[in-house]
Amino acid sequence: MTDCPPRDILSATESVCPICLRRLSAVREKDGEDVYLVKNCPDHGEFNTIIWRGPLPFAAWNRPKKASSPRQTFTKTKKGCPFDCGLCPEHGQHTCTALIEVTGRCNLRCKVCFAGAGDHAAADPPLDRIAFYYDRLLAASGPCNIQLSGGEPTVRDDLADIIRLGRDKGFSFLQLNTNGIRLAEDVGYAKSLKAAGLSSVFLQFDGISDEVHLALRGRALAAVKERAIVNCGFAGLGVVLVPTIVPGVNTGEIGSIVNYAARFSPTVRGVHFQPVSYFGRYPQQPHDRSRITLPEILMLLEEQTRGRIPAKLFAPPACEHALCSFHANFLVQDNYSLKGITSWQQTCCSAAGQNREIPSAMEGREKNISFTARQWSAPGGCDCSSPRVQENEDELDYFLRRAKTHTFSISGMAFQDAWNLDLERLQGCCIHVVSPQGKIIPFCAYNLTSSKGRALHRKRGGG
Repeated sequence: MTDCPPRDILSATESVCPICLRRLSAVREKDGEDVYLVKNCPDHGEFNTIIWRGPLPFAAWNRPKKASSPRQTFTKTKKGCPFDCGLCPEHGQHTCTALIEVTGRCNLRCKVCFAGAGDHAAADPPLDRIAFYYDRLLAASGPCNIQLSGGEPTVRDDLADIIRLGRDKGFSFLQLNTNGIRLAEDVGYAKSLKAAGLSSVFLQFDGISDEVHLALRGRALAAVKERAIVNCGFAGLGVVLVPTIVPGVNTGEIGSIVNYAARFSPTVRGVHFQPVSYFGRYPQQPHDRSRITLPEILMLLEEQTRGRIPAKLFAPPACEHALCSFHANFLVQDNYSLKGITSWQQTCCSAAGQNREIPSAMEGREKNISFTARQWSAPGGCDCSSPRVQENEDELDYFLRRAKTHTFSISGMAFQDAWNLDLERLQGCCIHVVSPQGKIIPFCAYNLTSSKGRALHRKRGGG
């Protein structure tokens, strides 16, 4: 708990007390270029947490949308958000990406882990239970993008069967959330998953140096990650690199990660940054120096690429709440440099100036599902040996040809913990987890814990 000088109040929202998880009124307050979430618990005092830091204007980072209720809800509104998740009738967005945790077991012991995976995990859900999870998603929102997660899903020997089951149920995009160890060690494993219907690999990738992997994952993994990427490429699987960014550990490698990823295009389809969140037991509030916000990642990316990837190219999301993420699209040129092909000014500000009707959450959801499935899957018919400009081909023809195979996305998502939880953001969440009971729960609510480690929804050791 800290005392803060008076600041300008920008807007009001709601949050929870990090200690007792009571729902509280909260405000977003501006101090210079920085924005804080401020809340006061009658029993535990005031809490201030940085949520936006740097020169990118907070007020301009906005993409309004009309809420759209889920097709079917599985809980009733009794205590209110975030206690009635299931989804409840108050939720304002359909499922875009659903995480199904197929195991609580893992072959790493990471210092940073959303799932709290370990040796005391419950038994893996059998195939008929996973079929039930798929059915619940279809009932709640219809077909969406699926991410098979854990724990580490590749510790299951029937992972291909789970993928085939999802395909049979009508899900066309299935992605594997993995540390890549088995993909690296078993040359034929990626091909077997591709044959079963896997679309993409969401590869934990915290940096290009072993020092970073040792600090966050307890093991030198740089060579392992590269072998996993190569094996996925041979199998025809698209790969997205997913760095968890921790201040003082890998903030200096943000630009290097993007440059590394581009060299593996078109196998690597993009980079998805995730600022560290503080789930679990933290009796003392994590210091603001131990957090990194979305605009800071963008400014570091611009700085470390010497301006070749400017922050102005990035836009807030069309699906989830505007404060949750950023994204931009690029073309990987023949020298592996990135050329921006969209900009925030082009896609949003100009449209807002034309007084266009505010889109619905469902519209953003449908666009995001389609784009993610297309961009994060491996392209078909790629002739990677083609020269920069073929005979009788002008620059436009070259761009159109290469855009079929060498597009690249850079995105980031800021997950929330008990200290910075914003219920307005939570109610617009489109990234959901299927609980063991079959409830559909927003990711940040599912992983939410008090400062003493008490979980609101997740049952530690059993999902």
